[in-house]
Amino acid sequence: MSILVTGAPGWLGTRLVEILRERQRPVRCLVMPGADAGYLEKLGGQAVRGDLPNAESLKGLCDGIQTVFHCAGIIHPRRVREFYEINDSGTKNLLGEAIRAKVRKFIHISSNSVAGLNLTRDRLLAEQDAPRPYMNYGLSKLRAEEAVNQAHRDGKIQTTILRPCWFYGIRQPDRQTTFFRMIKKGNPIIFGDGQNLRSMSYIDNVIDAMLLAEQKDIAAGKTYWVADGRAYPTLEIYRTVARLLGVRDLRPRFVPAPVSSLCAVADATIQKAGLYIKEIHVAGEMDKDIACDISKAGTELGYEPKVDLEEGMRRSIEWCAANGVVI
Repeated sequence: MSILVTGAPGWLGTRLVEILRERQRPVRCLVMPGADAGYLEKLGGQAVRGDLPNAESLKGLCDGIQTVFHCAGIIHPRRVREFYEINDSGTKNLLGEAIRAKVRKFIHISSNSVAGLNLTRDRLLAEQDAPRPYMNYGLSKLRAEEAVNQAHRDGKIQTTILRPCWFYGIRQPDRQTTFFRMIKKGNPIIFGDGQNLRSMSYIDNVIDAMLLAEQKDIAAGKTYWVADGRAYPTLEIYRTVARLLGVRDLRPRFVPAPVSSLCAVADATIQKAGLYIKEIHVAGEMDKDIACDISKAGTELGYEPKVDLEEGMRRSIEWCAANGVVI
């Protein structure tokens, strides 16, 4: 057994297992108690039950493993404390077990939220920028990054951190399907003028970067932004999805940008109380520029995103149709 994948049967983790098994690579999956591991086992993966916040449940998980792909994390919890239990403490628990088992490489999937928002639209986020974590999710992922980097600096394990942005692609979760349905109605909400830039990360592009990071020794101790070839204006994202869904008359409802800023203030206030409301959080960042520079991954890893917005969204919609997901 050489590969451990966390975050399966979640979105990214499951897709990674599919691709690894297509290449006949042996895979062990960390599966949360109560989660359905049937599809992973059908693919030929070995399912091991464990819970990231419970270090005791991870004992022996990494025995015989050469590479850990740590995809697990929580984005939209019910309580703020879950960010830190899973994204922060959970990563540290897994990292400790990987070090004990003498795992060779630990590929950690982080987030654009560690870096926060673009200071100006014409300056893309880059790896050398100081972290400006956005809300508690960003802070929890930053703390995980700090632990991963420290383990590498101490010579305990080779690590690489990848920062994807807005995920999209096949096997999408309900939140992405809800986004499609909103656009199919023909009058989705757009905060501001829709010209704010968003980097998008098609799921197979991210996995390409993960496998390159595993192969390339230059990646040891490094952090890389991973996204599509360019950032897209929000309005372009909406129009692309609308066109692929056959929406002939897209009429977005443009809401003034200050409304989004008010939602961000409300989000921060609610999170201070230890609570989290997904809709308010999403509304609070929908007029913001979150766009990154992927040139370092291109130069050092040979990363070349093969799928762009048009093709990626087409594949997502086709996957929904083929799997009975009604948009």
